[in-house]
Amino acid sequence: MPPRFLLLLTLGFISLLPRAAYAAGSLMIAPQSLRSDEATLIWDKAAPASAGLTYEVLRDGKLVGTTLKTHFTAKGLAPDHRYVFKVVARPAAGGQTVPAPGKLSVHTRAKEPVVSVLDHGAVGDGSTLNTHSIQAAIDACPLGGVVLIPEGVFLTGALTLKSDMTLLIAKGGVLKGSSDPKDYLPFNRNRFEGWEMDTYASLLNAGTLDRAGPANIRNLSIRGEGTLSGGGRKLSDATIALYPKKVDGLRARGRLVLLMNAENVEISGLTIEESQCWTLHYIYSENISLHGLTIRSRVHNGDGIDPDSSKNSYIFNSSFDTGDDCIAIKSGKNPEGNAVNRPTENVRVFDCRFDAGHGISIGSEMSGGVRGVLVEDCVAGPLINGFQIKATEERGGFVEDVTVRDCSLRQITVYTKLAYNNDGQAAPTPPYFRNFRFENIDLTQADPKKPVIIVNGFQAEGHETSHVSFENIRLPAGATVQVDRSDDVQFAHVTTPDGSPPTYKITRSSKVSH
Repeated sequence: MPPRFLLLLTLGFISLLPRAAYAAGSLMIAPQSLRSDEATLIWDKAAPASAGLTYEVLRDGKLVGTTLKTHFTAKGLAPDHRYVFKVVARPAAGGQTVPAPGKLSVHTRAKEPVVSVLDHGAVGDGSTLNTHSIQAAIDACPLGGVVLIPEGVFLTGALTLKSDMTLLIAKGGVLKGSSDPKDYLPFNRNRFEGWEMDTYASLLNAGTLDRAGPANIRNLSIRGEGTLSGGGRKLSDATIALYPKKVDGLRARGRLVLLMNAENVEISGLTIEESQCWTLHYIYSENISLHGLTIRSRVHNGDGIDPDSSKNSYIFNSSFDTGDDCIAIKSGKNPEGNAVNRPTENVRVFDCRFDAGHGISIGSEMSGGVRGVLVEDCVAGPLINGFQIKATEERGGFVEDVTVRDCSLRQITVYTKLAYNNDGQAAPTPPYFRNFRFENIDLTQADPKKPVIIVNGFQAEGHETSHVSFENIRLPAGATVQVDRSDDVQFAHVTTPDGSPPTYKITRSSKVSH
């Protein structure tokens, strides 16, 4: 499991930051979710979903809630107050007792000062451009303060956030991005499709890009019950039209939210829509929690969330309806991504729903490597490629230690050839794909007219996809499973509704058992 972002000592608790959460066992506070009146707890599963567990959440010894999930938001807390939380796993009647996730001591923050954008001249009429007024409120926000977007539609261009602040979009409030490219000047340095480049600014920008450096923005929250809405297709089309070559225009677009060299960031509760490009993108960052989000995007390259050469991501309790990958885990593209060599590590995706999009994806830009991905308790609709791991022989790098369990999916694909985004000098060696585990997956709603499971490897000797296991997999009747250029692929307890085995098509592979 991912390493904890907080320290636990045998004889006591020590926090990395003042008033940070303390972790015990598998129980922890989602990064940056602790505030004066609430905290979001997350924990590791005590047993597989089939065990029928209920989790009881206790605060100072008193029951405050129950849940079937592995997360819980404790609300109504007092500012500047210490609490001890405990989560207990209760099996179904007659079930076997399982270990409790643990106890957690927290100290809530002092009451946060609030700066309303109205006090700096912003007008929520949907037509007044408020960039300068909202930026003034951000600049004036004191350490640990909250910038409030109240009810209304507040039109704005690019905004720059800072450390130790919260941007709160209240219920009924809309922070609406302009559809005019000039409102996103000047350009800034970031990374798109695996390469560092200058693009238009994003709607919300935080941090500055430094491939070799540590975090330069910390302790940031973007949250609320309102809506964050970009310039959408109109802004995308207007930007692309400024360039003679479409590919240059596509790559010049900003994101909806862009984090660079950021540490301890939470984005939660919001409806996020109308991106002109990738929706939430973070680069060279760590300790990121994204939860309670509704993400909708129908634009070209309209990814939902893109962790990019980043560590310790927690993505949960969110829904996706996107025009491209719902989640795309990245780490740069050859040859630059190989030279930067910053992998994406420790990504946990749980309790999410994927209604439409290209896939829940690792790649295609993964030249810096990806390791330690856990996807569990997720439901996917008819995504074009289902859960997918994808790259080309030119990428280099690796994808390793991926676990997908207790999910309902429509397809599982491991691709090693792609017909897009493959410019750039090839890496010295092809990628390594290894150590993938798929467990307790319901694929019965998959389309049996096409392969339900595809596992491909690379042509070069020693670069076969290796050490892959499928256990307790439920397929539709008439399903086909394809395995090519792979080594040590195990299928155990694979069933179909009519009891007939799937068709296995095994080519150029070794040690495949089913």
